Amino acid sequence: MKSDLFKPTGKLRTGWTTGACATAAAKAALQALLQGHFEKDVTIRLPGGQQPTFPLSRQSLEHNQASAGIIKDAGDDPDVTHGAEIIVTVKAGTPGSGLTFQAGQGVGTVTLPGLPIAVGEAAINPAPRKMITQALQELADAYEIPADFIITVAIPGGEKLAQKTMNGRLGIIGGLSVLGTTGIVKPYSCSAWIHSIHSGIDVARATGISHIAASTGNTSEAAIKKLYSLRDSALIDMGDFAGGVLKYLRHHPIEKLTLAGGFGKLVKLAQGNMDLHSARSKLDFTMLACSLTELGAAPDTVAEAKSAITAMAVLELSQTNNLALADLIAARARQVALDAVDDGLKIEVCIFNKNSALVGRAAGEFDD
Repeated sequence: MKSDLFKPTGKLRTGWTTGACATAAAKAALQALLQGHFEKDVTIRLPGGQQPTFPLSRQSLEHNQASAGIIKDAGDDPDVTHGAEIIVTVKAGTPGSGLTFQAGQGVGTVTLPGLPIAVGEAAINPAPRKMITQALQELADAYEIPADFIITVAIPGGEKLAQKTMNGRLGIIGGLSVLGTTGIVKPYSCSAWIHSIHSGIDVARATGISHIAASTGNTSEAAIKKLYSLRDSALIDMGDFAGGVLKYLRHHPIEKLTLAGGFGKLVKLAQGNMDLHSARSKLDFTMLACSLTELGAAPDTVAEAKSAITAMAVLELSQTNNLALADLIAARARQVALDAVDDGLKIEVCIFNKNSALVGRAAGEFDD
């Protein structure tokens, strides 16, 4: 994942989730299996009542099974699965078995507790399973047969695409997850990223991890991992979504949280912003200048800070004058974080420079 996603201007196209594509492919496959031939496209009903139609990218019909493919169109969202082919094979199952889901090529398998799917199951989330089940049950009812089928979902190339996600840390091995609650991808909503943050916290809690670290980028993540010798499942790729971490922890607490990041990002948190993206929150250089005044900076130093154009320039100015600005910003960011969660969660904030050096820290009772 990348934390610096620049949203284009103008009207943006919505797209379809992996779950919606899998539902369409599953319905097309079962329909062909029951009627003996494929239609050129397939229409499904989404949870919100929308009825999109999908063209098939592939089709295969054999004696007791059928496969259909859908090319995922994520609209204008920078989704790692945009353009991927979702292939579903439906074949007859044991009488009375109902619907059984399996992971095909490129779809992961759950290996750690804490996720909404049991260990050992295909990483097909509950909402897509429900969508697929409803679509296939309606077809089975129309043909007056029991819905006893094995559904195998595959995403060719999914194992490689999964390396761009948090799946490995979540214990999802072998490929991607099939996600989506509404069936619709809203451009730049970053719902998959927020989902990964929440899932990472859930897995950490379920596996007995008491200290997690949420980082704004790769440099701060590597630095905090080394500082505490944390395992990967204790690391949360927060990116710009500080609010996604803190709001979830309010209702799903853990003992200790370290927030790690660069100076500029954590200045924004210290200002009270929960979204740290450059397009959605701005640095307050007047606040930084006032902070230098609070630390005893000379008037010319304060004036220079007010006219600065980057946070790093202000940080270097403070370091030149032996002023603990990064520690002060860390303390303020920590207080903002504490105010966003329930009492009892221990929080520290660590600020790293581009060379991975720890330049600011606020820990409070964290080390007690």
